[in-house]
Amino acid sequence: MTETQWLREGRLDPDAVIPALRSFLGLLIRAGQFELRAEITAPPPEAADDIENAELVVDFHGPDAPLLTARQGELLRAIEHVALRWLRLDPRYYDHIRFDCEGYRAGRLAELRLAAETAAERVRLSRAPFRFQPMTPRERRIIHLALKDAPGVRTASEGEGDLRAVVIYPA
Repeated sequence: MTETQWLREGRLDPDAVIPALRSFLGLLIRAGQFELRAEITAPPPEAADDIENAELVVDFHGPDAPLLTARQGELLRAIEHVALRWLRLDPRYYDHIRFDCEGYRAGRLAELRLAAETAAERVRLSRAPFRFQPMTPRERRIIHLALKDAPGVRTASEGEGDLRAVVIYPA
């Protein structure tokens, strides 16, 4: 399918995307002989916006869940990458689908938000910049979004490739 077949009025079309994702993930789980099940949901319209505003959430459960979350969720991120590439979505829509495993990703989001707030407070008090360790583009985006309206600080991404990190500066 082409990207336009997954979209309706500029948003993901759950009626098209969910069955396609179920099919792909079913094949992946069977081929990998994982003891996992994937639950795909769309947050209800009245749900509060969170920092990623995902239109669909893919959540894995089962005895092999620890395999997905080992090494900072490396396999979970790999599955996400392959699934998004398989859908042939434009990268600007990648954040519209969130992949999680038994709350791992949600916990990481909360951890990043707390780290951003703590670092911002440190920068406000010390007036000295704070540099995070290098992180993925999605994690950097979470830091930027968490602090976009924070008083007294501004954020920037610096570095190249895998060494790219968020720096918080006094405003």
